[in-house]
Amino acid sequence: MGILTNIPISQLQIPLMTPITEKMSNMRKLDRKTTTQILRVSAHVLSLYALALLMLDYYRNDLGADPVREILLRTGEPALVLLILSLAITPLTILFGWKQLHPLRRIFGLYAFLYVALHLLTFIWLDYGLNLAYILDGILEQNFVLVGFAAFVLLLPLAVTSNKWSQRKLGKKWKTLHKLVYIIILLALIHFWWLVKNVYYMPFLYSAIVTILLLIRWQPVKQKALRFQRWYRSR
Repeated sequence: MGILTNIPISQLQIPLMTPITEKMSNMRKLDRKTTTQILRVSAHVLSLYALALLMLDYYRNDLGADPVREILLRTGEPALVLLILSLAITPLTILFGWKQLHPLRRIFGLYAFLYVALHLLTFIWLDYGLNLAYILDGILEQNFVLVGFAAFVLLLPLAVTSNKWSQRKLGKKWKTLHKLVYIIILLALIHFWWLVKNVYYMPFLYSAIVTILLLIRWQPVKQKALRFQRWYRSR
């Protein structure tokens, strides 16, 4: 008994606490990994939902009286939504500290490019029959087509460089290149406004969301958002 009483209590606790602490740390790591996997799968499912629904309606011959216009709308609008979701990742991280959302930015961005590519393919193939002269006239004579095509051209290098190899190769230039997304989202909004002239509330809604997301990145607003994050995480 005399030997035990000479040992500090803290030394007696360490052998007992270490396995518990390690177990809790491993559980947190497992939870983070599981959460990330669930978020990734959910992002893929969400991104593919509009395309799956479009293919189903095409198979059932349920695309309405003007199927080409329907396909254009149902590939263009999801592309815009996915661009907005990709843009929303950083503001959500600023507001709530949800760093596990970061991998979703690339997923949403690449799926946005997929829908934009399908949108353009529908235009040049189904709408203009791959006739180069008609396609060029359509791009140059219709402002909304020209703006949409410009957005596609700017989005192309972002899609090609959305990988770790490109990040390493380009270094600081990679971030500069990917800031083109701000111009792309503005062009996409203008394109959507002009394309759906008879639907007023959706372009307004998307424009309002993008404005809020950009404002959160503005330094004075960002500082307030970070203070909110500290309050949110300390609750």
